[in-house]
Amino acid sequence: MTKRILLVHGQGGPPIDFVLPRLAARGEIHVLALRPLPAEAEAFCASVVPAHEQRPKGDELVDAIVAAAERVGADALFGPSEYTVVPVALAADRQGLPGPGVGAATSRDKRLMRAAWEKAGVPQPAYRTVASAADLRRAFGELQPPLLLKSAWGAGSTAQLVISSEEQIAPAWEEATTVMRTADAADVVMLEVPGAENDFLVEEIIPGTTQSWWEDGSGYGDYLSVEGIVIEGVYHPICITSRLPTIPPFMELCNIAPCELPVPLQRAIESVARASVDALGLRTCGTHTEVKLMADGGLALIESAGRFGGATILAQLEHVYGCDLVGMLADALLGLPVDPPDSLLTPHDAKGAACTLSLLATNAVGEPWSKDLVWDSGVVDWPSLVTPGTSIETAPGLTIPDGTPMPKYRQSGGKLVLGGVLYMTSADPGTLVHDAYAVLNGLEDALARGWDEQARGGSERTKGAST
Repeated sequence: MTKRILLVHGQGGPPIDFVLPRLAARGEIHVLALRPLPAEAEAFCASVVPAHEQRPKGDELVDAIVAAAERVGADALFGPSEYTVVPVALAADRQGLPGPGVGAATSRDKRLMRAAWEKAGVPQPAYRTVASAADLRRAFGELQPPLLLKSAWGAGSTAQLVISSEEQIAPAWEEATTVMRTADAADVVMLEVPGAENDFLVEEIIPGTTQSWWEDGSGYGDYLSVEGIVIEGVYHPICITSRLPTIPPFMELCNIAPCELPVPLQRAIESVARASVDALGLRTCGTHTEVKLMADGGLALIESAGRFGGATILAQLEHVYGCDLVGMLADALLGLPVDPPDSLLTPHDAKGAACTLSLLATNAVGEPWSKDLVWDSGVVDWPSLVTPGTSIETAPGLTIPDGTPMPKYRQSGGKLVLGGVLYMTSADPGTLVHDAYAVLNGLEDALARGWDEQARGGSERTKGAST
């Protein structure tokens, strides 16, 4: 008998054109669309219920998911977006179906996450929850500045600000809450509960370093991610992905697989990731755990989500390790046999390398572009930016359309200033690190040059036509 899967399609998460064919291999797909589906995606779907105009939230969203599941007789609920993790988990519980369980809220609300880790003794920075400028001022006096202000419901570095002095408190609070309201209204992020634009925490900045981890000149940053899956309460770490250094305040630039760290160091990271995920109390879901590297082999948790990494991370893992994590999770949710890797995958298991690169109007150190440019991937001479043998392309559905002005970079903007995502593959991660820096530092000139050459070509054609 054909299994029926209800996919709750929202903002963020892995690209829908990557998810759909892998779900379709497991069953009949029905979609509750909280944002419009690409036209070509509907070919994979038995039915689509549009809900993006209503924009249900909170209990209304859970009710909508339950109603859709009952209407199609769903055997599983699948919500890859971070903004649907909690409502999908609640709906699955009401339907008696497998899902993340009550731990979903702890993996989504950073305040609950920090409290769970504090109870479990997981290494993390000192923090306070704040819901007003007054709370923030009080926390500033209790913690060691500089401090990082971040939304409890944020994603992609949206509304993150560093506060170094008391004079910055009031304007930082105003800017951060305004950014969250703006991002929610623009459907760039989704605040699942009323009043969430004021739900924040502030924490001491982790003293990250690459010393004792990476060799000098490696180009890697002082944090990384552990990608994994939880099946019936048992955590299975899949692999570690490396990062480039963030740009101010902590905007992420790049995610690379495989991780080149020596295996003993990877095992130490795996142990801390396991403790952090176990503390969340998750049942069946993907996981994406971010860990900060510290001096003398120290580690501290940044955050851990009850869903897979977004952008093209899943495509990276499939390219490098041959792991279909979408299919693996779908099988688990459908009650089918699942065979996750026996142990953490390392470079010894890898074939090639792949990375996700943020499309931003900055260079690799966060200096904004000097020109206001219109994005068009077709005018960029990509081979001039990367090593022969490296492939690079824009991620469909995650990148602004050609002809769209590049968003101007500002430090608190997060996803609001993200132009899109580039996906790169090469023979080895070292080549990708080199090429990622070359793209970040050379894209502004390459894009401007492409437009200039196109304009000159048009002028020459016009002259020829008038002669």
